[in-house]
Amino acid sequence: MRRALTLLAIVTASLGLSACTLVPVAPGPETINPRTVPFGLLGKSIPGTDNGRVTFITQPVYIVDATGHLAPSSRIVPAPPTLLSVLRELILGPTAIETGTGYTSAIPENVVIEQASVIHGIGVIAVPRPLSSIPRPQLVMAIGQLVYTAAAVGATRGIEIEAAGTPERFPTPRGGLTTIASEAEYRPLLNG
Repeated sequence: MRRALTLLAIVTASLGLSACTLVPVAPGPETINPRTVPFGLLGKSIPGTDNGRVTFITQPVYIVDATGHLAPSSRIVPAPPTLLSVLRELILGPTAIETGTGYTSAIPENVVIEQASVIHGIGVIAVPRPLSSIPRPQLVMAIGQLVYTAAAVGATRGIEIEAAGTPERFPTPRGGLTTIASEAEYRPLLNG
């Protein structure tokens, strides 16, 4: 009997509380007085900084389309874009919408880019482990993704990938090996 009374009290209290709301309901949007918003959240700069500002731009990254070719896709990155910030967006792979339309990435999810910068037109990308464990056809596409994405950020002479400080040799679409991959070598991978 005591359990039944406890259960009845809990159900009654639940029903009573469900009729209440802690948030007042308004028939439409209400204007908030900017003076009541704390911490400078409506300011043009980042709160807690000396006029720190972040602007964003769209930047192309190259992913594998439904036909198995490289195609550009836009990502939002902080301005000015750096090779590292853009490659981090590339590593995330296609969006849910892109995946639903057949887009994929040849770059495995477990690839980590430690550092990336453009030096004299060459994108130097540091990874902790060699990419040689990736099957050859997938590796060719992955390098193509990196080459074209890096070129859009200023690596116009190609990319070099260093695994633990040692430059890697990777395959080209036509069957050779290279340490500096350029757009011209990977052009057959583009769509169109």
